[in-house]
Amino acid sequence: MHTGNFAPRRRLWSIDPEPLVRPPAIRPLKARPISSSTTPTTSLETDGSRLQATRRRRSRKRSRFLVAGATIAIASVVGTGFAVQSAVADQNARTAVMTALVSSGAGHAEQLKLNTERLRDRAELASETAVTGASVVIAAAQGKTDATGLSESVAALSHVTLLAPERIFELVDVTTTETANVQASTTEVDRVAAEQAAIAQADAAAAAAEAEAAADAAVPATPARPSAPADPSAAQQIARQLMASQYGWGDDQFGCLVSLWDKESGWNVNAYNASSGATGIPQALPGNKMATAGADWQTNPATQITWGLGYIASRYSTPCDAWDKSEASGWY
Repeated sequence: MHTGNFAPRRRLWSIDPEPLVRPPAIRPLKARPISSSTTPTTSLETDGSRLQATRRRRSRKRSRFLVAGATIAIASVVGTGFAVQSAVADQNARTAVMTALVSSGAGHAEQLKLNTERLRDRAELASETAVTGASVVIAAAQGKTDATGLSESVAALSHVTLLAPERIFELVDVTTTETANVQASTTEVDRVAAEQAAIAQADAAAAAAEAEAAADAAVPATPARPSAPADPSAAQQIARQLMASQYGWGDDQFGCLVSLWDKESGWNVNAYNASSGATGIPQALPGNKMATAGADWQTNPATQITWGLGYIASRYSTPCDAWDKSEASGWY
């Protein structure tokens, strides 16, 4: 209860609905002298006037109290507004920070989802690369080395869509290691096989060379050639001179010529082969071919020898080559 002058008690959020007002002190009524110029006032009228005055005072005090209460309420509302405004400002600041974080991609659900998708893409790409390389190595290892472990790793990666990215990366590491091991084993097998093939090829070449050398040793380099006669006849003497002067052939070729025409005609200028028609020392066929060496081809040994040496030079190059042909086939 308040004492003295009334001062309303303030609260932060509410106003007293019925503030207590101290009733005014009741003063004793005093009789007023009756003026001669006014009408005497009765006691009832005086009490009524005082009661009205008291009500007016109460009304004014209540008005002042309401004004004060309204002021307090406004102040409270204003204070609350400041508090709300401050809270809103803080919320705006936090929103700005979150906006910055979102724009930078930190901690946002969409960014996390994007990062997850990128991780899976990288995992699947690594899986595809590993499987491709492993498949080539497995094909190369067929029949050479064991690639069972590598095949199992490739089979595990065939279900990549059902695996977590972390598991995919683990399998990729295993597959890469197995690929390197199988490839190294295959390379070693190929190296050994290549060495063995080279050794076999070298052995075969050596055997062929030995066989060729043996064949060369068994067959003489040149066939046996007849030697020149120690005392040639007159016709043979003519032939020796013509060989040396016209063709530069020596005694080695002369020995072949002597044996050749001994076989054909016995160096007889009149020799004639009735079965073939071959004529003279060189056994020309027909005999009249020797006319190119001279008209006396039928009787002159020098004419026949001249034509015969020309035939050998043009057909066989040397008398020894003509002899080899005669020995091989029976004619030249």
